[in-house]
Amino acid sequence: MEKTWWKESVVYQIYPRSFNDSNGDGIGDLNGITEKLDYLKELGIDVIWLSPVYQSPNDDNGYDISDYKAIMKDFGTMEDYERMLAAAHERGIRIVMDLVVNHTSDEHAWFVESRKSADNPYRDYYIWREGKDGQAPNNWGSCFGGPAWEYDSRTQMYYLHLFSKKQPDLNWDNEKVREDVFEMMDWWCQKGIDGFRMDVISMISKTPGLPDGKVGENGYGDFGPYVHNGPHVHEYLQEMNQKVLSKYDLLTVGECAGVTIEEAKKYANLDGRELNMVFQFEHMDLDGGESFKWNDRKIDLVELKKTLSKWQYELYGKAWNSLYWCNHDQPRMISRLGDTSTKELREASAKMLGTCLHMMQGTPYVYQGEELGMTNTTFESLEDFRDIESINAYHQYTQNGQIAPEDMMRYLCYKSRDNARTPMQWDDSGNAGFTDGVPWIKVNPNYKEINAKEQMGRADSVFHYYQKLIRLRKEHEIIVYGKYQLLMEEDKNLYVYTRTLGQERMLVICNFRKETQEFTMPEGFEPGKGEILIGNYEGQEIKKSMTLRPFEAMAMKF
Repeated sequence: MEKTWWKESVVYQIYPRSFNDSNGDGIGDLNGITEKLDYLKELGIDVIWLSPVYQSPNDDNGYDISDYKAIMKDFGTMEDYERMLAAAHERGIRIVMDLVVNHTSDEHAWFVESRKSADNPYRDYYIWREGKDGQAPNNWGSCFGGPAWEYDSRTQMYYLHLFSKKQPDLNWDNEKVREDVFEMMDWWCQKGIDGFRMDVISMISKTPGLPDGKVGENGYGDFGPYVHNGPHVHEYLQEMNQKVLSKYDLLTVGECAGVTIEEAKKYANLDGRELNMVFQFEHMDLDGGESFKWNDRKIDLVELKKTLSKWQYELYGKAWNSLYWCNHDQPRMISRLGDTSTKELREASAKMLGTCLHMMQGTPYVYQGEELGMTNTTFESLEDFRDIESINAYHQYTQNGQIAPEDMMRYLCYKSRDNARTPMQWDDSGNAGFTDGVPWIKVNPNYKEINAKEQMGRADSVFHYYQKLIRLRKEHEIIVYGKYQLLMEEDKNLYVYTRTLGQERMLVICNFRKETQEFTMPEGFEPGKGEILIGNYEGQEIKKSMTLRPFEAMAMKF
């Protein structure tokens, strides 16, 4: 298997609005990131993935871009950006930008022109259609609730928006759109950035004719089959690769909703014609259901193992995996799969989840605060939320009588994206050391117990455990390149797998329960011949039979 830097890297995602505020306005900013680069250097990460910092009216927290070549005033200036980039590079840290090109903001110059008249040169940059029998062109619903079409009275036509109505979809079938996007990407590459995380990139090519979708419980048609992995998506990404990506040494990862294993092998094929890797969502959707993700169901461990193992097996030697539990679109994983009831269980489960993920094959992604074991927060009322998806979902499901208000509130507290967006917990001073001002979203009240300052000063903290996980990846090739094999696949409590590279073998054991579990070493693993690379309890030993403590984890090399 060809060795590359991005296979051997660990990526850290920064959500700029919530990371560190340098000027006291309650909003994290670029200078705030520059201030904390030494912290990230100490953690040991190699790459920062920066959620969008482009100029935006901020309808969907920066994923609605009005100018791709300008910085949002909330975050600073282009000079601040360039200073941060140079400071990161000085420390050997690469910067990956979030590329949002399925849609723009409705305030982008292209769309402002596009909506002026039906014969405007920019009209065909977006997807405009005549209505049908006085209704929208088709029955699609948007990801954020309501229809996926917005009527524009000026030209008496509708434009498509798969997300907010302030996020009109670009028409990638228009060659000029692709040329302009590629030119903009090249402009950033020339600034010296190190890659792109591509937002909903699997949705850029729509099925011609835009057929009606199967109607769901929300009363709208499902656009998925006509948008995910559409007819020209691979052709367009290969064109992007030829014209931009192949000219630079980049990390590229596509957020690919609806991606299958077969599609992933095309997107992230090791021949390098498209992207380095994809984000898939199968393991994140295991607790979904009829009302999308809005429930408080728990992820089943047997299902989780089957899903993650399938991706490990099928992509081996063909494409590359990205590994993640958390990001800006997911609630905190420790609140989903771990236990936050006591400090001991919280830290043990945070370390166990880290071990389970980081010892697999693929490039691991750490989301800000994950290395501290940050948890879901406490929302008292709907007014506490900032996320457009959560607020719209509350109104949609309570108004149509599908979910009772108190149940919906409980589901939001468990699953809302805002759980991941509360300010980074730096220390136990006011507002967790995030800002001197009023934070744009409430700080999690548990910051006095969970914060970076306390953990950096304590040898057995989650921070130091993540630091070791990251270091081990650089010291042991088997962690990066070894072949994965799941053991005990039907066990409801333990996640056990091996990694093999040449004569070397690893065994990883993770107890996903707060109850103790009995474990017997598998055949061929002699206790006397192994060494523990990392474990989350004091005094661990490799024995033929073991009683695993709550959320106990060990990675052993033989």
